[in-house]
Amino acid sequence: MDQFIACWEELEDPRTGNAALHDFHELLMIALCTVLCGGQSAVDMARFARAKEAFLRSFLTLENGLPSHDTFSRLFRLLDPQAFGAAFQRFMARFADTVQGVVAIDGKVLRRSFDRASGKSALHMVSAWGCEQRLVLAQIATDAKSNEITAVPKLLAMLSLKGTIVTVDALNCQRAIAQQIVEQGGDYAMALKGNQGTLHDDVRTFLDDPARPATPSVQTVDADHGRIETRTATVCADIDWLQADHHWPGLAAIGKVERIRETAAKTTTETAYYLLSTALSAERFNAVARQHWGVENRLHWRLDVVMNEDQARTRLDNGPYNMAVLRHMAINVMQTNGDKDALRGKFQKAAWDNAYLARLLALF
Repeated sequence: MDQFIACWEELEDPRTGNAALHDFHELLMIALCTVLCGGQSAVDMARFARAKEAFLRSFLTLENGLPSHDTFSRLFRLLDPQAFGAAFQRFMARFADTVQGVVAIDGKVLRRSFDRASGKSALHMVSAWGCEQRLVLAQIATDAKSNEITAVPKLLAMLSLKGTIVTVDALNCQRAIAQQIVEQGGDYAMALKGNQGTLHDDVRTFLDDPARPATPSVQTVDADHGRIETRTATVCADIDWLQADHHWPGLAAIGKVERIRETAAKTTTETAYYLLSTALSAERFNAVARQHWGVENRLHWRLDVVMNEDQARTRLDNGPYNMAVLRHMAINVMQTNGDKDALRGKFQKAAWDNAYLARLLALF
């Protein structure tokens, strides 16, 4: 518990009076245990406490008995989200020194977090995903997707980017974001679309021109789940002509990835264009562009399908954000544990095996 409490340094208990009947850190411990065992709500936390009372009393005092679901709901509604997020960053600090490679930035809407009664829009979480480490490095919340562009610089400021390649989707392909990544010692691979107007047109026209000089390219073919995907990546570092017109911060190369997906039903073709702050080899560029989708497949998909986040109905006050941070923390704990089971299996094992759950908690 001493190690666990140290993770929440400077996090203040928001409850007052009779509402503070139960120990603050014991509530946080029960909440984390619940999520590690597949629980999703304040009701689940109260049920978990009743079902695992003997296990919890082996290291918790529970002086005033077992907390109710209202107690958990009140705590996460009132808890300062900035301070709770900062506590998450302190937990991740022990892994931050090893973060290298690709850091994917992407946002996700918590669909059921909107509150029609108060007119509050659904929470939009923007996360930094360490693709090699498969860890959530940081997260920040916005009230709407349109605010993601202003949230990303704040998210990047939380991270040490030296030695990393930051990938973003076309929405966040912005000059200010590119400048910040370079200033923080990182490189970028930014998806480029029509929101950059003539820059996108110039890059597309040049890279699609069959008469241009040959540039490094590589082709890969993957077959899985009844689908064949052929990816052709091309990189060009001869861009002085482009910089003379556009002056994009840190731009060193441009690239494109052509994807052909073949199934029994149909064949589709897609071409994506990129701005690069370093002249990657075609092989490395292909890998970086593909790794960006790890934030969708290994984080967002797991949050929705395994942890049922899209159906979470916590919607009042700070509850949606704080519960989202708790889910991110649970995913990171599972990833750092080193067990080779699927994430769903890890949650089940934690729920069934007290010794396994105790080993997870020891990571704090």
